[in-house]
Amino acid sequence: MATLKDQLIQNLLKEDNISQNKITVVGFGAIGMTCAISILMKDLADELALVDVMEDKLKEETMDLQHSSLFFRTPKIVSGKDYNVTANSKLAIITAGACQQEGESRLNLIQRNLNIFKFIIPNIVKYSPNCKLLVVSNPVDIFTYVAWKITGFPKICVIGSDCNLDSARFRYLIGERLGVHPLSCHRWVLGEHGDSSVPVWSGANVAGVSLKNLHPDLGTDADKEQWKEVYKQVVDSAYEVIKLKGYTSWAIGLSVADLAESITKNFRWVHPISTMIKGLYGIKDDVFLSVPCILGQNGISDVRVTLTPEEEAHLKNADTLWGIQKELQF
Repeated sequence: MATLKDQLIQNLLKEDNISQNKITVVGFGAIGMTCAISILMKDLADELALVDVMEDKLKEETMDLQHSSLFFRTPKIVSGKDYNVTANSKLAIITAGACQQEGESRLNLIQRNLNIFKFIIPNIVKYSPNCKLLVVSNPVDIFTYVAWKITGFPKICVIGSDCNLDSARFRYLIGERLGVHPLSCHRWVLGEHGDSSVPVWSGANVAGVSLKNLHPDLGTDADKEQWKEVYKQVVDSAYEVIKLKGYTSWAIGLSVADLAESITKNFRWVHPISTMIKGLYGIKDDVFLSVPCILGQNGISDVRVTLTPEEEAHLKNADTLWGIQKELQF
């Protein structure tokens, strides 16, 4: 006897069940959740896979998202602890990592997270050998390097979310002072994500008008308008949000979805993201730092931006990263 489905639907051809634009998010804490929601709201995938070691939490959150399917355009949401759910992903986003314990050194925390990556990354590659990797876990520059080392992928296929968020904060704060929407405020924060990043005041402009030409002291100690405080707010903002709510989530989730959109839709937008910087700005070691990159379906290509000697000197804190990376045990 024919089933209801058989009576309702007559198949004219065999369905292809392989997703064409699948995205995986590994690590489903606050950041992983906002990455997933942001990706769903932008309709970037025809399948979203979620992976976490906390199976009960993962199951309840997945059910909640699946029950919202009417309001998304992503037809399939799957999850599990087993990485077979990630098979045939075009993009894998890594947000997983251990939290720092009281009194724990940065190097020890990095080594613990490296051991987590040594489990995650080979499993991603096993089921999706042709994917692009987008690393979000902190310290993101170091873990982008770690992911690159473990996968053996070409450097263009391993991306760190990095200063895309720092630059968004910078643009927002500049826009607030000028009374201009952030989309019309153009500038970069480059280098290492966080406290050691480099604000590129020399390139700051609104509608093509150089702010430095209008105000030569912009961003310097001699600046009577104290624009340097804007960059200080960029650096302090994450700490302030964490102090108030315990973690950051929405801004980084939307930033990651912004990068995912450039990849999945092949927009080839320019983003300040972490890539192998060896050979640029006099850097001689295998380190990943943020520079403006064209980002599309094939990964990234470097775009060398002209910096002042002072900005370039600040970018060379790559020696500190390399010193940490040399101590890691693979």
